Parts: sequence; C-alpha cells; structure tokens
Amino acid sequence: MPRFSVIVPAYKVQAYLGDSLDSVLTQSYPDLELIAVDDASPDACGAIIDEYAARDPRVTAVHLAHHLGPGPARNAGLARATGDYLVFLDGDDTLAPGALQAITDRLKDTGSPDVLVYDYARAHWSGELVRNRLAHRLSEDGPASFRLADRPALLAMPMVVWNKAYRREYVEREGLAFPPGLYEDTPWTYPALLAAESVAVLDRVCVHYRQRRTGSILTTRTTRHLEIFDQYDRVFGYLAGRPELERWRSTVHRRMAEHFCTVYADRHRLPRAGRAEFFARASALLRRYRAPGGRSSLPLSLSRTDRIRHALMRLGARRCYRLLSVLRAAGSALGRAGWALGRGLREAALRLHYRVQRLLPLRPELAVFSAYWHGGYACNPAAIEAKLRELAPRMRTVWICDPAHAATLPRETVALRPGSAAYFSALARAAYLVTNVNVDRALVKRRGQVLLQTQHGTPLKRVGLDLRDRPAANPTTDFAGLLRGADQWDYLLSANRHSTLVWERAVPASYTTLEYGSPRNDVFHRATRTDVLELRERLGIPAGSTAILYAPTHRDYRRSRPDHLDFERLLRDLGPRFTVLVRTHLMYADADRTWEPHPRLVDVSSYPSVEELCLASDALVTDYSSLMFDYAVLDRPIVIHADDWEAYEAARGTYFDLRSCPPGAIARTQDELVDIFTTGHWQGSRSAQLRSAFRARFCSYDDGHAAERVVRRVFLGQATPTPAVVPLADRRPTPPAPTPAYAPQPSLAPVRP
Repeated sequence: MPRFSVIVPAYKVQAYLGDSLDSVLTQSYPDLELIAVDDASPDACGAIIDEYAARDPRVTAVHLAHHLGPGPARNAGLARATGDYLVFLDGDDTLAPGALQAITDRLKDTGSPDVLVYDYARAHWSGELVRNRLAHRLSEDGPASFRLADRPALLAMPMVVWNKAYRREYVEREGLAFPPGLYEDTPWTYPALLAAESVAVLDRVCVHYRQRRTGSILTTRTTRHLEIFDQYDRVFGYLAGRPELERWRSTVHRRMAEHFCTVYADRHRLPRAGRAEFFARASALLRRYRAPGGRSSLPLSLSRTDRIRHALMRLGARRCYRLLSVLRAAGSALGRAGWALGRGLREAALRLHYRVQRLLPLRPELAVFSAYWHGGYACNPAAIEAKLRELAPRMRTVWICDPAHAATLPRETVALRPGSAAYFSALARAAYLVTNVNVDRALVKRRGQVLLQTQHGTPLKRVGLDLRDRPAANPTTDFAGLLRGADQWDYLLSANRHSTLVWERAVPASYTTLEYGSPRNDVFHRATRTDVLELRERLGIPAGSTAILYAPTHRDYRRSRPDHLDFERLLRDLGPRFTVLVRTHLMYADADRTWEPHPRLVDVSSYPSVEELCLASDALVTDYSSLMFDYAVLDRPIVIHADDWEAYEAARGTYFDLRSCPPGAIARTQDELVDIFTTGHWQGSRSAQLRSAFRARFCSYDDGHAAERVVRRVFLGQATPTPAVVPLADRRPTPPAPTPAYAPQPSLAPVRP
C-alpha cells in the first residue's frame, strides 16, 4: 500500500501533461502511485499517459471511453486508488519540489488527520510565480490538528480539491465522490471539510497552479457556468441529510453568495445573453437556502458593501446591483485619485527639493549610513561608522532609520527619517554613502560621491542574477533594476574569496571589490572575557551553564515561522547543564512565540546585537544561516541542524553542499542533535578539524581589523590596505566563559558529518 495515490485527470493538456507527471514522479518522497486518467482527450494526452506507464511501474493508465469531465475522471482514479492519502492534481498543474515529503512529514506531526490543507502559487504564463494571497490562513501556530469549527476561516480559502490531501479511509467512509459539470470541486470540498473529525494545515507551497493564457474554463465565455447552481444544490442537499452540520448552513450560504457575485462580475465567463438568467437563478437559490434568521454562529467577515451586494442579489434587484457596482467602481476610482493626488504633490515637492539639493556642493565631511532596510545601528555599516569616528573625528555621520530604531544610535550620530526632506538633502550632498542592502532607487549618484556596499553575510544561498530560475524565492523579478543599483556601487566589501566570486558573478558591475573581511566581526577579537561574563549575566545565563545559540534562517517556501525543534523535549534531553538562546530570523519578527516559557530557554529574537549573542554563547546551532561564517571567526563549536536540506536547496538554491564541508557536526533530526551534545561530539576533535578547515576557507581576513582597512582605503584614500592581515594561526579571538568540565555520555547513534 503506497503512502499517496496521486490522481491526475487529463483533457486537452498535452502541452503541459508531461511536466505535471514529471513533477509527481521526481518527488524526493517516492512512496506513491500515480493514477493518470485520459478523459477521452482528442489530443495526445492518452499516448503520453501510456508512455509514462510503460516507463514507471508506479503509473496506472486509465482511459475513459467518452469525455465525462474532470469530476467523473477523478472518480475513475478514485476507484483504483490504494494509497493511505489521496492527492489530486490537474493535468496542467505541477507539484512543487519536495511537496510530498513536506506533506508526509506534516501528516506525521499532526497525527494523520482526515484532511490536510496546504498552499499553492499561481504560475502565470509570463513566468511569474505568485503565492496565494490568503496564505496567512495556513499558519501552523496553535493545535497541530483541529475541527473546522476551531478555524472556520479555512472556508474562506478557495474551495478546490487540489490543495488538500485526504485520508482515503475517511473518503470511503463518507462516500465522497465528484459530480459531473463545472465547479465540481464545490460539492466535494465542502463536505470533506465540514465532516472531517480532524483537519491540519501546512504552510508551504505544494502546488503550482498554472494560469493559462488561453484554454482555461475560467477564461471561457459560456453558459456552462450556470452549472454552478446544480453544484450548490448538491452541497445543501448534503447538509440537509446531516443535521449535525446544520450550524454551517449560514456560513456556506454566505460563501455561496460571494461565489455567485464573483462569477457574475467576471466578464470573461458569462455571455451577455446569459447574465440575466444567471442573476435570476442565483437569487432563487439564495432565497431557497437562506437559514432562518440569516445569521451564522461561525461567521466569516464581510464588508458592508459585500453584505449589500449579497442582499441585492438575493432579492433579485439586478438594476440596483448594477448601480451599486457602478457607484462602487466610481468611488474607488475617486478615492485612488485623491490619495494619488496628495501623495503625488508630496513626492513632487520632495523631488524638486532633491533636485535643488543636487545643485549644491557636496559636503566632503558628511557620511550617510544605513542597514537592513532602515533598521537600527547594526552590522558592517555600524562597525565602519564607529571606526570612522575614531580615525577621522572631523567626519560627520548620519544614520537612516525608522524612528523606532533611533534609540540604538550612538549620541554622535544623527538619525534621519526615511523619505523626509533632510533625508533627501543628505542623499544629495553627502560625499559618502554606506549600506548593507540596496540603496533608495530615487538616488541619483553625483560625480564625487562614493557608495560603499558592505553586504550582510557570506552567501550560502543563491543571490542576485542566480535567482533568475528561482522565482518563488526571489522577492522581485526586476533584475534590470538590481543591476542599475549595482552600477552605482564604487566599492563592494567582501569577507572572503568565495563571496568575491559569488558577488562578481551574481551582481556583475564595475565596482571595486575590497576583500578585507567583515567589520562586524572585529568585536570578536576586541572583547574580553570580562565582557563575555557581563553579557551572560545581562542575558540571564546561569553561571557555569553551557549556552547554545540557536539561530535558524528563514524559509522562502513558507510564510509562518517554522518550528524545527521541540524546545521542551530538547532541554529535557540535554539536561540542566545547557541553556538555549533562541534567535528567530528577522523575517518572522512579527510572529507570535510558539514555545512555552522555560527557565533555561531565553528568547533573544529582539536583542539588538547578534554579535554580542555570539560572544555570550558557547556554541552555535543553525541550519543554513550566514551567521555560521561569522561565528567561525570565534573558533567556537558549530553544529548544523539540517532537517530539510533537500527542500531548502530546491526552493532557494545554494552555492555548495554544506553537508560536504560543514563547520562542525551535522544533525538531521532532533535526536541526533541531542546526541551530538550529550556525547561531547560538538566539541570533539573531529568537529575541531571540520571547523579549522571551514575557518581557513571563509575567515581568512577576519582578524579584528577589517573596519580599519575599510576606513583607511575608502575614507582616508590609502591605496595600500593597512593594517596587514594577521595570519590565522596568530589570531586570538575572545574565549568563551569558563564552564565546568563534564564526562560525555555514551552515544547510542554516533553522528558523523
């Protein structure tokens, strides 16, 4: 019995069917059967399915004698399914890489629910990949599995069959089947969700939903769209036979009204001659199935305009409905125009101010700094700014940051509010501009201005132009704009030769690369043991405890913060000698904490200086974060927790296989991670050898003088980088706090990278 039965109906999708079937058969999780159903397609779909069935024994080919539609075609696949779970995929859509592995892991974590809902992204014919805008409803916070009544907002998700996995025993017990006609997903999905005893969610894109330029039924103008009424008749017929589900009637009625309004408003679906009939039938159905009182005990939020639209359609007031639509469109247009006018006037005034400021002379003593998209005083720019004030006290420095971060600045540095007149004055007249991210696109770099791009870490994951084939991981497809910004860089700061080669290929421009090391890591050579003890006391780390800094990176393929570790169990298994400092990625800064308080668990996500956290800790546990390259400067133990390497590499892409040259031991599960620490492997000779090789490759310039080399070259004009780089063997980074020796426990499963 396979884990998954993947059912793929096919009709007139010969151009896409191969990609769809390949996306299933090349999944990293192979325990599946693929049931491909040829719905009497007049093109080559049947032949393509037979070719795949001949090549792979996991493929079952089903040929229907007559074209019946996607519903009956799926039923034909259901009749042959033997897997634990059913997954449906349309013949022109694809499974995302690693999707089935992620689904089976989530099913295991949530106790094998009846239904698992996962996310999708729209794959436009232009190549753009856009994630579902309702993805936030799939947050994995809260109970692992639940009844729909605990999260009724899931009914606001698209009522489609292909973004869910269904336990086959549950489907057979409920007798679920697809009807003929269009909108066949509707009378399947509502019963499947409403009757389920357990539902779970997976915050991950598992399906790429193809948005075809032509040929899709949703872009075809036909009276067949009237079949939607038969489908909702079936939904309410199901509810009528299940009295325990009566409380859902008003909620489903509201979703039905919204569905009718959506179809009616789409000029690409209904022909002109069928619009009056559609409105009349919609009105009749809304009146027929309206619950007494018209109120739901499990409401979905609606705007006042939506409620009026639904009421007008229910009452059959088509002319009023049309008038409301016209007024709504006109009001939206006027509101947008007024907002745009006000914003436009302000922007015009600022552009004029900026243009005038650019006519004035540059201020050679003024340097503008920023970090992390208008964040606080941090990273390489902060280290360079501090060293600049030390070596060139005549310089005046200003820092661009949102007001919330102004308190992090030193007293000698002036805060600038982004977008203000003073901000544009500084951009226009400062002789030096320093940042670790992209500069403002409004910047018109003047002759004589010097722009230093420091970056913010050694790249393991792909960056720049190397993301052209990774649209789901890339926040923008404006690579031309990226290169226009890079053309303004005078200097690019590089921490090591690997970074130099990556940046020069991924962001090619005419800048000068300064291979000087990372200024933010200079503190790892300046801090004293007294500083370390003070930091540990400030953070609440018990004396003599071994402090583990856990700092995972974000995942491009998911929106909510992932929980890779069970902290309560981790601390129990590690024992009282260990304290864990948890630092979540800044991408999850607004997410609620999902772990329970514990005396040996310290949340340091909002702590302003990650460098101080590194100094205070005895070891780093991370996955694929660039922090590992910085932490290696300290020559303290690093453990890699790579529980989803294949999925991460498939979604984002990496420049090398971290597993082949890690900075220390590698754990693939939480049990292996515990074993590494309890046996002492984390600080053993093999881990030290791996760290030494890693440091030699990536920390060759981080000797505590990187900021000084930058200041002397960029601001003081010294052609020769000074001081000279201290050899790796002669460096003495800040030692960790003393901890009592202990005897390692015997390993049950030795972990070797």
